[in-house]
Amino acid sequence: MALFAEVILPLHIYNTYTYSVPETLAGISIGCRVLVQFGRRKCYTAIVASLHSIKPEQYEVKEILAKLDDGPIVKHPQLKFWDWIAGYYLCSQGEVYKAAVPAGLKLESETMVSANNEYEEVEPGELTQRERIILDFIASRDKVQPAEIAQATGFNRVEITIGKLIEKGAVRVAERIVDSYRPKTETYVTLTVEQDDSDGLHRLFDLTSRSKQQEALLLAFLDISHWLQRSQRPTEVPKKMLLERANVSQAIFAAAQKKQIFSVYKKEINRFSDDIITPEAPPTLTDEQQQAYRRILESWRDKSVTLLHGVTSSGKTSVYIHLINDTLRLKRQALYLVPEIALTTQLTQRLRRVFGNKLLIYHSRFSDNERVDIWQKLLHNGEPCVIIGVRSAVFLPFTNLGLVIVDEEHDTSYKQQDPAPRYNGRNVAIVLAQMHGARTLLGSATPAIETYYNAKTGKYALVEMPNRYEGIEMPEIEIVD
Repeated sequence: MALFAEVILPLHIYNTYTYSVPETLAGISIGCRVLVQFGRRKCYTAIVASLHSIKPEQYEVKEILAKLDDGPIVKHPQLKFWDWIAGYYLCSQGEVYKAAVPAGLKLESETMVSANNEYEEVEPGELTQRERIILDFIASRDKVQPAEIAQATGFNRVEITIGKLIEKGAVRVAERIVDSYRPKTETYVTLTVEQDDSDGLHRLFDLTSRSKQQEALLLAFLDISHWLQRSQRPTEVPKKMLLERANVSQAIFAAAQKKQIFSVYKKEINRFSDDIITPEAPPTLTDEQQQAYRRILESWRDKSVTLLHGVTSSGKTSVYIHLINDTLRLKRQALYLVPEIALTTQLTQRLRRVFGNKLLIYHSRFSDNERVDIWQKLLHNGEPCVIIGVRSAVFLPFTNLGLVIVDEEHDTSYKQQDPAPRYNGRNVAIVLAQMHGARTLLGSATPAIETYYNAKTGKYALVEMPNRYEGIEMPEIEIVD
């Protein structure tokens, strides 16, 4: 039986489009990415919204060109969430998709050549002289056309050389479907013999006997790798760490590598710190904070949304931390929204002390690759964590969301002005929480009129903190008009 897929394209179009699923692309599922041709020349990454066996009769159906994932990168609750946003804010699902998914997960038809800044030669002499000249020229420009390369270098048929640079991962090139996401890699070093091979180690020391610096390199490797082994890690050493420990140049290392003392390879690594942070206990609450904390928990028995109306410096953040800590203990995830990126910087250190590596940060100033890494981490890891971010963090693929905090809920920065979807991050966060069966806490010293009205009329619960932390007096206010 023929299989057809309804797909969402990252375009301002109000319908899904039907493509046939070739027999060679078995295993396509709802929420996974597929590469499709739209129009005569353009290719886009589409998201599979549904699968069926009903063949359209009015037009010829194109085939899906490629399957980009073994499993979904967008989950069913997210597709339902996108559909609600598109309907409520009068835009297409394609516009929501374009805003929600990091650009690194969307393939496009490139038209220019650019250098891959993360490329590093594994073997000395990996690039020919012609390749190095062309790569240096490309690296000196942001993006460049092949004709410009030929004119600047005087080489003929530069396309062939560019093709070789593509295969080596040194450049990204025109008229070729490329994935803008690049995993972070690091060059690692191992010995060409096993460390328990004493005869092999003696042979390596013999090879370095005429060079004190190469010998220092070998000793440094053994020193670091034994330390790593005590940490129950493989006997491999980051090349950068090895050169720093031995205090030798790249040329010395290349000479040792040429003698087949070391084996070199690249390894994909996590962009975020693996350092283990020992969390501290949440801050001790004052009597007023403790009372507000209890009243919030009680309010959630009847209402799913609570407004915490606390004056400036009343200690709302300490209450947030205790509520987040409760959520993590229940093995659920928490989302902490702030209106501006600057506020995430101020809060990060404070939250990191309490939640350690369970804290993730998501905002637009992160590189696209970093945002993709957080997306993938949440997609494949349902462990309890807290995400602090600005309004776009509502689009992350949560699996077990238990709490949403919208701090400074009155702030106009939560409203997306342009382009579509022109959503309000606070209101969308409330709907997101309801879809996950989570609780929402809106915090502000000066609540928005509509929020305060909802709290006063009983739609939301209301908890107030009228006094500053430790009895600090409010500023004196004088009416001058």
